[in-house]
Amino acid sequence: MKPLLLLFIFISISLEALSVSVTGDNVGAYKPTDDITVDCGSHTSSTVDGRVWIGDAANSSDYSPIEKTPSSITASANRSSFTISGFVPYSTARLSRSEFAYNFHVTAGPKFVRLYFFPSDYLNFRRADSFFLVEAAGYTLLQNFSAYLFANYTDSPSFFKEFCLTVGEDQILNVKFAPTPGNSDAYAFVNGIEIVSMPNGLYYNSAVDLTEGIKLAGQLQPYTFGATDALEAVKRLNVGGTFVGPADDTGMYRTWEADDNYLSSSSIGVIPVNITIQLNYSELVPNFTAPDNVYKTARSMGMDQRINLSYNLTWSVEVDTNFYYLVRLHFCEFQIESNSPSDMLFGIFLDSQLVENRADVIRWGGKGNPVYRDYAVFMSDGQKKRSNLSVTLGALPENITRYSDSILNGLEIFKINNSDRNLAGSNPDPVPDKLPGPPPASKSSSNLSKAARIAIVAGGASGFTVLSLLAFFLYRRRNRATDSTSSDGTSWWGPVSYATTESTKTQGSFLPSDLCRHFELAEIRAATRQGAYVDGGATKVAIKRLNQGSQQGLHEFRTEIEMLSQLRHRHLVSLLGFCKDAGEMILVYDYMARGTLSDHLYNTDNPPLPWMRRLEICTGAACGLDYLHTGAKHTIIHRDVKTTNILLDEKWVAKVSDFGLSKVGPASESKTHVSTAVKGTFGYLDPEYYRRQQLTDKSDVYSFGMVLFEVLCARPAVSRMAPMEQISLAEWAQSCCKSGAVDKIVDPHLKGAIAPECLDKFCEIAVSCLQDEGAKRPSMNDVVSGLKFALQLQVSTEQEVTVHVGASVHDSDDSDHDAAPIRGNGSDEVFSASDSDV
Repeated sequence: MKPLLLLFIFISISLEALSVSVTGDNVGAYKPTDDITVDCGSHTSSTVDGRVWIGDAANSSDYSPIEKTPSSITASANRSSFTISGFVPYSTARLSRSEFAYNFHVTAGPKFVRLYFFPSDYLNFRRADSFFLVEAAGYTLLQNFSAYLFANYTDSPSFFKEFCLTVGEDQILNVKFAPTPGNSDAYAFVNGIEIVSMPNGLYYNSAVDLTEGIKLAGQLQPYTFGATDALEAVKRLNVGGTFVGPADDTGMYRTWEADDNYLSSSSIGVIPVNITIQLNYSELVPNFTAPDNVYKTARSMGMDQRINLSYNLTWSVEVDTNFYYLVRLHFCEFQIESNSPSDMLFGIFLDSQLVENRADVIRWGGKGNPVYRDYAVFMSDGQKKRSNLSVTLGALPENITRYSDSILNGLEIFKINNSDRNLAGSNPDPVPDKLPGPPPASKSSSNLSKAARIAIVAGGASGFTVLSLLAFFLYRRRNRATDSTSSDGTSWWGPVSYATTESTKTQGSFLPSDLCRHFELAEIRAATRQGAYVDGGATKVAIKRLNQGSQQGLHEFRTEIEMLSQLRHRHLVSLLGFCKDAGEMILVYDYMARGTLSDHLYNTDNPPLPWMRRLEICTGAACGLDYLHTGAKHTIIHRDVKTTNILLDEKWVAKVSDFGLSKVGPASESKTHVSTAVKGTFGYLDPEYYRRQQLTDKSDVYSFGMVLFEVLCARPAVSRMAPMEQISLAEWAQSCCKSGAVDKIVDPHLKGAIAPECLDKFCEIAVSCLQDEGAKRPSMNDVVSGLKFALQLQVSTEQEVTVHVGASVHDSDDSDHDAAPIRGNGSDEVFSASDSDV
C-alpha cells in the first residue's frame, strides 16, 4: 500500500475517533436516589436537558426557603447584563440582607451539592455588595464570599461551586445563606441549588481504605480523611479529550473540562485515542467512576525517548493555600506498545514532590482496565491566598523501563476541609470590572482564565523546574560536564544568546544597583567571548544566567543581589555584579575553579575526593552557614542548602552559594520562626518546616545534615533506582548509624581511610542534624565545633601512623600551600582565625 494512502487512512481513523460521541456505554450507569434541582427566585419550573428545575417561588413549592423573618426577595437578573433570555438557573435569584436557608429531605449518605451564581445587579442589590456565608451539613462552604470578585477574577460571568457532603441519619440537608456581618450593604444570594446522590464508594472509600490512608506528598505517614469530611471540587479534567458536560457524565452530572488550558509544560506531548480496546471496569473501579471518554483518550509523551527524557508533562491548577487536597489521577493503558508490567514506568510528582517513583499502569490494572490512584498534598505559600498545584509526569531512562514515556487519562482535584470544618478560602484581589456578560450556555463557566491558573515554568533557584524534576531520576548523571545547565534551570558558563543586538536597559528602580556593580549587556557578551573575563581580561568570573520571563526567577534574582551584596565571608561566594538588560537576568560571581561539591562526588571525570578534603570542605561550608545565622546583621536562613550549592575555589575552599530562596530570620528574640511558603529541594527539605510552614535556622541545619551524609556516602539524597529501603538517604543512613552498620553506607573509595573515632563523631553530628524536631538539632556553631573536633581526631590518628613526625596529613598538591593550616596539638581550634573572619 502506498505511503500516502496509509497516511490518509490513518488520518481518517484518527478524525473518526476524535469525533466519537462522549456518551459512552457507561453513561447512566448510576441512578442517583436524590436528584434535586432548584431554580432559585423563579415562580415556574423549567426542563433543561431532561431535568426539571423547580422554582422555589412557585405556588406550593417543596423547596421554599426558611427564614427567621420573611425578608428575602426574588428577582431577575439585570437585562443589560443578561443577554441569554431564560437561561436556567442563572436568570433569577433569591436575595436577602438577612439569613435564609433551605431544608432538603434526602436519604442518608454522600451527596453532590452544587451552588449556582450569576453576580448581576438585582433591583436595589448591587452586585459588588454580595458578601456572604454558606453553611451546610455542619461545614462552612463559603465565608465572606464575593461572587462578584470571584467572577471578575476568573473571567466567568456565571459559575457554580461543587461540594461533596455527607447527610446523616436524620436525612436532612440544611443549606444556610447569611450576609457577612458588620456590613449593612452586604447581602446573600443564590441562583440555583442542585443535590445529587453519589455512590458510597466513589470518593470516600473505594480503592482506598480510609483506615490506611492515602499517600501524602513529601511525607512518610499517609493522610487519612473521614467518611463524613467535606470536599470542594476544584477541577475535573478529561486529559487529552474534549469537554464532557453534565448530561454526558455517568449519572451524576459532573463536568469534565478539556485539559489544554492547564498544561504548563514545555511540550504538550501527544494525544493517543482508544478505538479498539474494550474498556473493562472492575469492582474497585465501577463503570460510573468516570465517563468512557475519559478512559478512551489520554495524553502521553510520544515515541521519541530522547525527547521524552528532556521534559516532563505538567498540569497546573490554581488553588487556595493552607488546605490539604485530594488528587485523583485516572489511568487506562491502551497504547499498542505497552502490554506487560514494567513496559512503561514513570514518575509522578505533586507540587514538585515525588509520590510515585515507578508508576506502572499495567501492573495496577492491566491493559484496557480503568484504574485510578488517590494522593494528598498540602498547599502552603506563606501569606499568598493562592498557589498553583502542579501534577507532573516524568519518563524514566531505558535502563529502568522498556519505553521512556508516561500517560494520564483524567485528573480530579478536591479541597479537603480543615480542622475547623471549613472549606472557605479568601476572596481574590479586585481586578478591573469585566462584568456584565452572558453566562455560557453549554459548559462550566467556573474555569479560571489561563493567566490566572497556569503556573509559569520558571528557572528559579529552588531547583523545581521541569528539567530538575527529571534530574530526580537521572540525578546529575556522572558524565555531566561542569559547564552544563544546572539543576535549578540556570546556566553556568554557557554562551548567552540575545534576541536583539542593542542593549535595552530594563534595570528599573527595583534592583539595588547601589549595592553592587551593574554590568552592561555588552560587557557580559564580551566576557563570554573572551573566556569569562571582565575588565579587559583582568578578572575571571562565573556568569550565571537565569531563565527569562519568570516572576519567581525575578524575585530570586533580586533576593540574591540584596543578600550577597551585603555579605562578605571567606566561605560565602562573592557577588561581583549583575545585568538586567533586554530581558536578561545575569549574575556575575568570583570564578570558582573547581565547580561544585556535587561535581566531585558524582562526576567520574574527577578523581575521588580524599576523606580529609571532604572534612575540610564540610567544615568550611558549616562556617559559612554559621556566619549567616549568627555573624551577619540579621539572621539569614539559606533555605536551599545542598551539595550543588557548595562551590570550591582553586584552593578547595568551600563557599556557600545560591541565595535566591534565602529569608531574613525572626526580627526579635521573642519570635522563634518565620511563617513562609515551603521552598527548598526535595530530599533536603526540613520535615518540620514542611509540616508547620515555620522556617527557622534549624531548617538549614537539617539540610546540612543531608549534605554530611551525602559526602560520607557519595550518593544522592534521593536515589530512585535504589532498593526501597535505600531510596531516602536520610532514612537509610540514620538506620545504619543506629544499628552499628555504618560501613554499609560509606563511600567505597573511603574504605579504611577514615579513623573510627572520626567516623563515629561525624555520624553523630549528621544524625543530630536530622532530628525530626528542630529544637533538638544543634546550632550551626555546634556543628562547626563538632566537625573541627572530628577533623582533629582524623589528624591525630594519621599522625600516630606517620613515620616522620610533623609530616603533612593532607592529600594535597602544590596548590594547597595557602589553605588554612591544620594543627594537631590537641587543641579544639584546628583552623586558623581566618576561617571566621568576615
